[in-house]
Amino acid sequence: MNSQILKWRTIGLTIIWTTAAIWSTTGLAQSQPSLGNSSSLTKTNLEASNSSIWQDGIGEGFKAGIQSASIEIGAGYGLKIFGSRQHHDLALTSLYYGYMLSPVEGEGHWYKGNWEFRGELFGGAQFSPTRDWLVGVTPHLRYNFATGTRWVPFADLGTGVSATSIGPPDLAHYFEFNLQAAGGVRLFIRDNVALSIELRYMHMSCAGINRPNQGLNNGNLMAGVSWFF
Repeated sequence: MNSQILKWRTIGLTIIWTTAAIWSTTGLAQSQPSLGNSSSLTKTNLEASNSSIWQDGIGEGFKAGIQSASIEIGAGYGLKIFGSRQHHDLALTSLYYGYMLSPVEGEGHWYKGNWEFRGELFGGAQFSPTRDWLVGVTPHLRYNFATGTRWVPFADLGTGVSATSIGPPDLAHYFEFNLQAAGGVRLFIRDNVALSIELRYMHMSCAGINRPNQGLNNGNLMAGVSWFF
């Protein structure tokens, strides 16, 4: 009797052990591809995240250190203000290099966004009242607002140096300083490509180094495209 009980116990334990071994092997075989797929998906997601210019998705603010290259063209009419005696109408082309100085700031507030440094090289011509040339180099500080959409408004200030053949009665030719203030918006047509439009005010004068120094004032509309990397 005892030997029979021992026999069935041995058979039962063998069945249980075999079933457990089969289940364990099958479950491991099934789980391995899943783990591999999960690892692959995680790696893909991390690579996609690392390659993005955005900190938390399109329109949620840029990552610090993101760079850009831009070109803008535009024209505008002279403003006879702040001592200017003439309306100086200008046509301009600008090349920019941009660098995001900070991660997203102002979380939870309407002013959430990024600070950006922009270096500008511009050139163009005055087409009224006389035909003259002008060129300049201007560093800018821009603030980009994070809206959560593909529309990214910005405010911009810059000051730099210029050279121009525009002369009296408002300028003294050649060396001038330039001051700029602008506001506009970028529309991201791709994750890293944006169209832009801005309204810009420009003032040029030589700070009294030469005479006359009445100053040139111009309001211009600029449109362009930017590539981010």
